[in-house]
Amino acid sequence: MAAYYPPAGFNFRVEFEFLAGETQDIHFQEVSGLAAEITTEELVEGGENRFNHRLPTRAKYANLILKRGLLTDSKLIDWITHAVENLEANPGVAGQEPTSVYVTLLNEEQKPVADTYSFVRAWPVKWSVSDFKAMDNSLVIETLELSYQYFEKTKLS
Repeated sequence: MAAYYPPAGFNFRVEFEFLAGETQDIHFQEVSGLAAEITTEELVEGGENRFNHRLPTRAKYANLILKRGLLTDSKLIDWITHAVENLEANPGVAGQEPTSVYVTLLNEEQKPVADTYSFVRAWPVKWSVSDFKAMDNSLVIETLELSYQYFEKTKLS
């Protein structure tokens, strides 16, 4: 039987549905927030004093957090800026509405090695830039935080 080795997490691809074919805006150094949990509700039963019933209610998803070196010309940042400045997640302008985001883990030949995570109807909730420090020799990192309805894993074909 062949030994199983979990895939390394340093080679991945991030794609935005509205940026199809774009090559500049898809390079990130870090993706985090791939988490889901089931929320619960407590139900107190009359006459039963030993415990409360805990019942599942719905899924809850963490925000998707993407980090990369600061880009000075970016359609992705234009999308985020429009949403923040106009307080709109769905302004109805082509390229500005919530979009799907796809995260795929890749092998050394840039081929998918695991299911693709599809984040449905993602929209920006936060954008930040790292501190500027004259005494540090570091890159300026921008952080994009996206909320979404849910995510699902799409099987490799």
